[in-house]
Amino acid sequence: MDLLEKIYNQARLADRTVVLAEGEDERTLSAAEAALKEKTANLIILGNQDKIHARLSGLDNYIAVDIKKDKRRQEFVDRYYALRCAKGLTRQEAESSMDNELYFAAMLVREGYAHASLAGAVNTTGDVLKAGLRVIGPMEGVKTVSSFFIMATKNESLGEAGVLFFADCAVNLEPTPQALADIAITTAYSFKNIMNSAPRVAFLSYSTKGSAGGPGVDKVREALDIMRGRAPEILADGELQADAALVVEVALRKAHASPVAGKANVLIFPDLNSANIGYKLVERFAGARSLGPVIQGFAKPFNDLSRGAGFIDIANMIAVTAVV
Repeated sequence: MDLLEKIYNQARLADRTVVLAEGEDERTLSAAEAALKEKTANLIILGNQDKIHARLSGLDNYIAVDIKKDKRRQEFVDRYYALRCAKGLTRQEAESSMDNELYFAAMLVREGYAHASLAGAVNTTGDVLKAGLRVIGPMEGVKTVSSFFIMATKNESLGEAGVLFFADCAVNLEPTPQALADIAITTAYSFKNIMNSAPRVAFLSYSTKGSAGGPGVDKVREALDIMRGRAPEILADGELQADAALVVEVALRKAHASPVAGKANVLIFPDLNSANIGYKLVERFAGARSLGPVIQGFAKPFNDLSRGAGFIDIANMIAVTAVV
């Protein structure tokens, strides 16, 4: 079964509600139409109600919300003020925040009106993440919000029948060992949720099991130690070069005793440079399909989009957001 088809089927079974914060955007409305027809999610769409209803005429399983007229607005103002006043937020700032679709969407998720939110076709990643951090906050035991890409390659001998998760390709520039462990743990959980299969996590490096040294190698080794202490149930190993992580024949030569080498399905890159370059190379040279970035590490799903996303990209991310 095609990866995207599998995710769409999971989304239909999950029957979750996703907030689309940017309901004034034509790409978002086209994606909403596609998602409703495919039944991948129930939708709460923020924006001009007349425009939304006209665009989605004949479809159901969605609610159009004007955030300035919604009866929950004052309740959200009060709750957000109570949440942040100790950090210096004024009531006027709380009022102003609920005029912002990202913050209103985050409150809908926080208060249980929706499972998740998706935005970023119009707003910057920084603004999306800021709203998520201020309203929803990080998940318990995790301090690092990060991202991953789902990479579906044509080589079924790699990863999980050709599917690998790459992290962190979009958020953390130079993660510390503690942050790298957070990224690895949350990506492993994301892999299990989406793929319904056991993650095998490889911490990537230019070194395999002591073949080289340096600060970058030390960071990866420390991250692995932290992860093993915090999540011993997750199969993980490092430091591993990419070929040792992915190719059985190479793994037998370089890391024959590793429980992960040669069969990794989750690749943790040491920094944003290598991760972002890596996923783009695999996408372009190997013809892999990429889905993402998918944001992880929030207490509840609060997802981002590329501002260059087309409506099909957004429709696909609605399905992904419904299953994370």
